[in-house]
Amino acid sequence: MKSFLKNVLANIVAIVLLCVVFFFFFIVMLVFSAMGNEKTAVVKKNSVLAINLKTNIIDSPTEERKGLFDISDQNKSILIYDAVEAIRKAKTDDNIKGISIEADQLSAGITQIDDLRSAIEDFKKSGKFVYAYGNAVSQSSYYLGSVADRYYLNPAGMIELKGLATEVAFFKDFADKYGIGIEVIRHGKFKSAVEPFLRNDISPENKEQLGTLLNDIWRNTSSKMAVSRKIDTAQFRTVIDSLYGMIPELGVKYRLADQLIQKTQYDDLIKSKLGVKKDEKLNKISLGKYIASYSDDEKSGDRVAVLYASGSINSGDEYNDIHSEKYIKYIKELQENDKVKAVVFRINSPGGSANASDEILFELQQLKKKKPLVVSFGDYAASGGYYIAMAADKIYSEPNTLTGSIGVFGVIPYFKDIANKNGIRADIVATNANSQYYSSLNGVSPYGVSMITRSVEGTYKRFVHFVTQNRKQTFEQIDSVGGGRVWSGTRAKQIGLVDELGTLNDAVKYAAGKAGLKSYVLSSYPKRMSPFEQIFKDLNEDEISARLIKNKIGKANYEIMQHVMEERKLQSEVKMEMPYQIKID
Repeated sequence: MKSFLKNVLANIVAIVLLCVVFFFFFIVMLVFSAMGNEKTAVVKKNSVLAINLKTNIIDSPTEERKGLFDISDQNKSILIYDAVEAIRKAKTDDNIKGISIEADQLSAGITQIDDLRSAIEDFKKSGKFVYAYGNAVSQSSYYLGSVADRYYLNPAGMIELKGLATEVAFFKDFADKYGIGIEVIRHGKFKSAVEPFLRNDISPENKEQLGTLLNDIWRNTSSKMAVSRKIDTAQFRTVIDSLYGMIPELGVKYRLADQLIQKTQYDDLIKSKLGVKKDEKLNKISLGKYIASYSDDEKSGDRVAVLYASGSINSGDEYNDIHSEKYIKYIKELQENDKVKAVVFRINSPGGSANASDEILFELQQLKKKKPLVVSFGDYAASGGYYIAMAADKIYSEPNTLTGSIGVFGVIPYFKDIANKNGIRADIVATNANSQYYSSLNGVSPYGVSMITRSVEGTYKRFVHFVTQNRKQTFEQIDSVGGGRVWSGTRAKQIGLVDELGTLNDAVKYAAGKAGLKSYVLSSYPKRMSPFEQIFKDLNEDEISARLIKNKIGKANYEIMQHVMEERKLQSEVKMEMPYQIKID
């Protein structure tokens, strides 16, 4: 028996040791693999800069969701500022002869595509070529690819050019049917984040703002595509309305594409352009590798810092999204760093917690007292995302930025009816009149509703107060364009919610000039996680579960699910948040 136990214990110890060794070996291999991908790339002569399927453009380092199983170079994300700078450098790089756009599905926001297009337009002034190729091309990818000198399409391919539309889901009847009560308090008739809980159809106000917003964005993007493709505006509208891009032959007939060819023929065509023989290798270098070839992060000198703030605004100290405790640390670090002479605050946020937004705004106001603070808007600067911009010396917005949404709301769900229908009820014993002003089984007391309404109204007045100070307008003027309404960047400039239409690069140049800098080095905050940090972050149980779910249901559906699940936070705090996102899919 003793011999048997010894053998069992020996086997258990051996298995444990084997698992430990295997785990250690696995981690070491991943780390070395990640380190290998950080090697500086070499740009060969007669090369082409490729914007391909592996190009994942992000606005902030915190958007990079890489971890345990996807640290390879194939999935590397690129900051939009770095991507634009790469194209700018390629313009005068004798080794780069042209750009090839080969992205059927482009992972980038609408303002990011605008910036890439502008950079490529400027690149073309060098006389170098820009070609594009597609198979099953999404609308966003075509928006970028249409800037090319020549657009080539696979003979069995398609271009999904259709215009913009939005679909709003409503839950009031569902909630009524199943006995779910929802108490809603909001300020602003355009604050439509709560509308799905109040109605079963779209309100005239929401329909008006969505129609204006979509038409502003589509007018801007479609006109650029029509000009690039040399198509009359009226004819281009007919092509879109008729979905001619779905049929490859019609795509060529109506000048969406120049020729139907296979990918191999496309590569041969570029070889011919470069004077390379068909049997020789075509030198293509991706944006990521090209950026690595000239990385200058270690240069010394005066600095302009870009503080990226992307995602929803929340309380806490987490790395991803915008968490107030984490950003207070970043802001104080920039305030105390004497090498940093100016700060650009890059905002790409639909908003979130009113309290967290207020904390961040206060710290930015303290930063502004010591050094220039310029704000640049990405895809979104709405609600809390707009609120935190109110410390800026100057605000730059992109024409297609979703801007404003100056409004506040609170949503309080409760389940009294459904509980009673199923034989569940609750009594309350309390020490004070409003110890239990809210209960998931009994709802909200009338006095509780009154006080939450006062809180929402007070938060709205505080919001508008800071906007009036920054925009130098009266309360009545801001209130007239507030009310929760979202504007395009173009209209935001017209009504005075922003100072200039421009890119992140424009904001950086202005900040440097305001600080009196003739030369400077750009620093990015927050710093990117190292591959080693990414590995161990991914070992978190919640991260693994989230990654599995995202892979199963897709990124877009996962973001919807995540937003719905986060609504549980609404009952405990007032929100400054935009109700939707707009993407050129």
